[in-house]
This record gives sequence, C-alpha cells and structure tokens, in this order.
Amino acid sequence: MLDLFGQALLDFYTQNNPQPLLTETSISEEDEMDVAYLFRTYKNMPPLEQKALQLAKGKVLDVGAGAGCHALYLQQKGMNVTALDQSAYAIEACRMQKIQNCIQSSVLDYKSETLYDTILLLMNGTGIFGKLNQTATYLQKLKSLLSPGGQILIDSSDLIYMFDEDEDGGRWIPDTGYYGELEFTLHYKGQKEQFPWLYLDYNTLQNAALANGFHCELVAEGKNYDYLARLTV
Repeated sequence: MLDLFGQALLDFYTQNNPQPLLTETSISEEDEMDVAYLFRTYKNMPPLEQKALQLAKGKVLDVGAGAGCHALYLQQKGMNVTALDQSAYAIEACRMQKIQNCIQSSVLDYKSETLYDTILLLMNGTGIFGKLNQTATYLQKLKSLLSPGGQILIDSSDLIYMFDEDEDGGRWIPDTGYYGELEFTLHYKGQKEQFPWLYLDYNTLQNAALANGFHCELVAEGKNYDYLARLTV
C-alpha cells in the first residue's frame, strides 16, 4: 500500500516539497484536494462534524483520524481521545501536533483493552467499509470496541444525486451493484493508488445497523445529501 494520502498530508505539514493531491472516483472526474483543509480548526468544519464533536463524550476513539483535526480539538477540550489510522504518515502528523494517544492500525486489526464511550467515523466514515458486503464486519468490530451505553457517530452521503434524473423523477443507476460503491483513485508525486470507498444512504446504514444489533438515529442532515447518524446498542 502506497499511502499517498498520508504522504501528502505529512509533506504539507512539514513543508517537505508538498505537491497537489489529485483525487477521482469511478463516477467523478479528477479534482485537486486542498490538503490544508485536512488540518482545519473547529470553526472551519462542516456543521455535521461540529455536531459530532459536540456529542462526543467519555473516552473517544477517532477512527480514520487522518491529519487529526477532530482528535486535536477534543484533546484541547480536555477529553480522553485516541487517534487511530492505518497510515503511518498520518499518525506521524498527529504525533507532531502533540496528540497524546496515537495508534497506527486499521480498525479491523485494532486490539484494545479499552472500551470507548464514543467512536467517531467522520469525513464519510462509511468509506473505510469499502464494499457494502463488508459493512457487517466493520459494524461488529466497532461494537466490540464500544463500552456499555456507548455511541458511534458516523457520517456519509447519499450519492443518488450524482446520477441523471429522468422526466418521471427516477434515477438512471447502473446495474453493477450498490450505487454507493466507488473506486477511489489518488495521484501524488507521479504515483497512483486505488482503493474501494463506500458511501451509504441513511436507510441502507440504518438497515445494516439494525441487522447487527444497533439502534440507529438520524442526528442531522446537511445540504448535500449528507447526514450524521448515531448508533447505540
């Protein structure tokens, strides 16, 4: 695994010849990602992320922490937070920002003696599931890390708006599986990396949550078919 995303954010933070990070998906054209945005402060976060951070309580696990902006904010608020990311570069960036608890691991491989009161999965938190048929595997793993009475705060988007609408209001969706399953491609410093990335509409997430023993609550909706959900056992 090349870890171009982690390399780009660490290069940016350390000013080690940072270059544009280009992203594209199987349903969208190439676009440049603003790496500075990954280090955003609370006031520059979307309302759904702000809401999730407001709801965070107790011991917090920030899954897919990336540049660590959510973990850093909570730590500065005096909370006990652990930043978890499979990217060695991302975790190094978190450590350089003095985030105290940083762990390099995928969530599926993460073995913890600690149970968490809040588990955060933000910036399309369902993305790490990769494929729809992996959702149950991830939800069961997350459940195993959750303390009694704990919560999972997760966001995603319904990509139905990306598909053409016919005159009857229906959508032309390719018959190639669930429409939120994308192939994500990164380009950085002449290298290319691809991986599956999953966007879940709320009803699909809710059904998966119920099937895996969770109660699922729609906390808030954004302006671009995005939403924040809260899962409890």
